[in-house]
Amino acid sequence: TLRKPISQSSMADWASKNLNMHTQGIFRRRISISNMLSWNGGSIKKPMLITSNRTIKKESCEMFKLVQSYMGDRQTRMDRNHVALVTVTKCWSMQGLRDELYIQLIRQTTDNMCYRSLAWGWELMAISLAFFPPSPKFQSYLEGYIYRHLDSDEKIAQHIKELVDLKNKKITKSRKKRKQNTEDEGLPISTYAKYCYRKLHKVAVTGGKKGLRKPTVEEITHARNAILTPSLFGSSLEEIMLRQQDMYPGNKLPWVQTQLSQQVLALGGEQTEGIFRIPGDIDEVNALKLQVDQWRIPNGLSDPNIPASLLKLWYRELEEPVIPQQFYKECISNYENPDAAVAVVQLLPELNRLVLCYLIHFLQIFAQPSNVGKTKMDVNNLAMVMAPNCLRCQSDDPRVIFENTRKEMSFLRMLIVHLDTSFIKGLV
Repeated sequence: TLRKPISQSSMADWASKNLNMHTQGIFRRRISISNMLSWNGGSIKKPMLITSNRTIKKESCEMFKLVQSYMGDRQTRMDRNHVALVTVTKCWSMQGLRDELYIQLIRQTTDNMCYRSLAWGWELMAISLAFFPPSPKFQSYLEGYIYRHLDSDEKIAQHIKELVDLKNKKITKSRKKRKQNTEDEGLPISTYAKYCYRKLHKVAVTGGKKGLRKPTVEEITHARNAILTPSLFGSSLEEIMLRQQDMYPGNKLPWVQTQLSQQVLALGGEQTEGIFRIPGDIDEVNALKLQVDQWRIPNGLSDPNIPASLLKLWYRELEEPVIPQQFYKECISNYENPDAAVAVVQLLPELNRLVLCYLIHFLQIFAQPSNVGKTKMDVNNLAMVMAPNCLRCQSDDPRVIFENTRKEMSFLRMLIVHLDTSFIKGLV
């Protein structure tokens, strides 16, 4: 369900307060807001957004050229992957450039008469959202812009046609025309917009790419491919099972879940102190995530904390938690009753039930006294680190969240101690 974004008038009000109004001509006349937010074939002399940072001022103008290069509106010797990499790396390294990039993309995808350029502008926005969110003060403006393109393909095609007709009437035959392309090339704009809308909400909560390593070409390619091919992370269980149907048609459980779990055990995770509590190196986790999303598990892993951290991330990022939201109240109501807690599991949809039982069976291995002596992670500790990845409290009240956190942990503890998961052995 999509919440209603800010109104058009609120967006106009935001723009009037935050845009760094440009001027033109020898009399330095101010450009109107509508022109400031319409496609521009030339360069810009100052940032789109008000800033006092000299570095941001300089970099913003250079970045506008990169945006034009990626969209095919400016010639460059770099390939588009490299242009995207330079652009994203600038903004990832320099937080003050992020909103500037998004407002530049909004400008270059507004009143754009070339469909290919328009699509590439939206593509760059989708790629950027995989690496960093806008600032909280700019998020609602960007959300409003994306929202208005969720179902607008016919309007866009008609608008491009009208703009081209108007331009052709004004332009003289002697002047060189910009190559027009009103045909649908590639994906509909609504496909990009829907992806960007979901990605914006997700990145606003989880934050962007973490770690010290700069973005790579592989990550850029992966971010672009994710527009059409959903990632194994952040999707629903049903989508994940659908994706693996061709490669692993007989599997009853998500490949990513079973493979990462087996990797933790293969690397001696059940004998590793602080497993699931001590995070793996974030850059190594990011690198593994990239490979897992391509259905690959590398041979060179040595630290069980890396697949363990990625496994926790996979559970945490599921579009809907392993225990669906409609069962949440029932779980926290039965956090002290073993029979009732086990009964809730039997009520879950079949796929969720299997995924949860596999997780509990996995955790029961770590809860064995012989392993607890080495890991220092008893059943209480395991429940504490894993409960937030299985249950999600919807309340915004800190007191409710605090109280429910204790109940969530207790509920998961009940399952680790009392749920019979012997049927999971051999199930993949």
